[in-house]
Amino acid sequence: MDTGTTAFILSCIIGLTMMVPGLALFYGGMVSVKSSLNMMVMTFGAVAVVGILWVLFGYSMVFGDSYGGAGLLGNVTEFAGLGGVLTEKDTALPLALFAVFQALFAAITVAIISGAAADRMKFSSWMVFAAVWAVLVYFPVAHWVFAFDATDGSTVGGWIANKLKAVDYAGGTAVHINSGAAALAIAIVLGKRRTWGTAPRPHNLPLTLLGAGLLWAGWYAFNGGSALAAGHNASVVMLTTFVATCAAMLAWLGVEIVRDGHATTMGAASGAIAGLVAITPSCGAVSPMGAIVVGVAGGIVCPLALGLKERFGYDDSLDVVGVHLVGGVVGTLMVGLIATADAPSGQAGLLHGGGLRLLGVQATAAGAVLAYSFVLTLVIALVLKKTIGLRVDPDHEEGGLDSALHRERAYDLA
Repeated sequence: MDTGTTAFILSCIIGLTMMVPGLALFYGGMVSVKSSLNMMVMTFGAVAVVGILWVLFGYSMVFGDSYGGAGLLGNVTEFAGLGGVLTEKDTALPLALFAVFQALFAAITVAIISGAAADRMKFSSWMVFAAVWAVLVYFPVAHWVFAFDATDGSTVGGWIANKLKAVDYAGGTAVHINSGAAALAIAIVLGKRRTWGTAPRPHNLPLTLLGAGLLWAGWYAFNGGSALAAGHNASVVMLTTFVATCAAMLAWLGVEIVRDGHATTMGAASGAIAGLVAITPSCGAVSPMGAIVVGVAGGIVCPLALGLKERFGYDDSLDVVGVHLVGGVVGTLMVGLIATADAPSGQAGLLHGGGLRLLGVQATAAGAVLAYSFVLTLVIALVLKKTIGLRVDPDHEEGGLDSALHRERAYDLA
């Protein structure tokens, strides 16, 4: 066992867990006070249900030997129940630790989608959706992206990681494009909120900014921990993650000033998240200067993309599509343009003499995950809509989901 790496990943797991309240606060502050608790518990609920599924068979679906060597799905029974963590003691990184680390990736990915369903989705339906989506969408896609072939040939991993050989250091495709495409599908099936066009303003921007700060802190674990070792690569990744986030925040605020004449707190928080999303696939592929370029690209493109929901009429309540889907695509494609062979990922993009090959590979990976996630999510949502129903009653939506679904309210000032 490598005790240094083990200690590092232990710390990263704490950081990743901090992203759970971070996302809850980020989303919870953005919605009406009447539905803020519902929004927050959707995050915690998703983490809970995915965590159980992960132990039962999720880890096995992602990291098990690929059926038929096709790179599409891991062997569901190979690690079922994760009983092997009790006896496997000779690895550099304990299997139990790696399992928890990746479980949090899965849980956070599912939780991100909830932002598109704010103010109008039944909590019970959300929990069922979270479970089904994790099994049918996240676990297969994570196998494509995160499962690498064993060096001795004993295990075959996913097709994006091993056959296509796309660069996705920490989940631009499996996490952000995946959740963003799902958010688009669920928003379409749910339909618009009753307040569409005059949606209530965020009830507590300090909470949202605090949530963004916690997510930023946890993202170092998200990206840096993906090195799976305490050393040079993790250090470079944490630096590029920091720089890109700063650049994206400034770029987003700049867009606001040019477009609206003023910078906003919401823009600062959203800009930080856009930078974190964009740098996730490219954090190990670019130089620090390249990270600034990635951040600026995300910080400009994402706020402009928010207007797509008004143009096309889908109610993506908390801008999951504009930030996660668009930001994930930007970051994934930027690898093909500005990746440098000196970075930990070791591949060169178009502007560093690598030609068009890597850009084509990145576009293929992004397109495949986007299409699979959108279509499967659309099917899942339509089936649930026809069976258990997705949307709350109109009077519950009007009165707020906290009191209707949870018999609670966020602030008791009496």
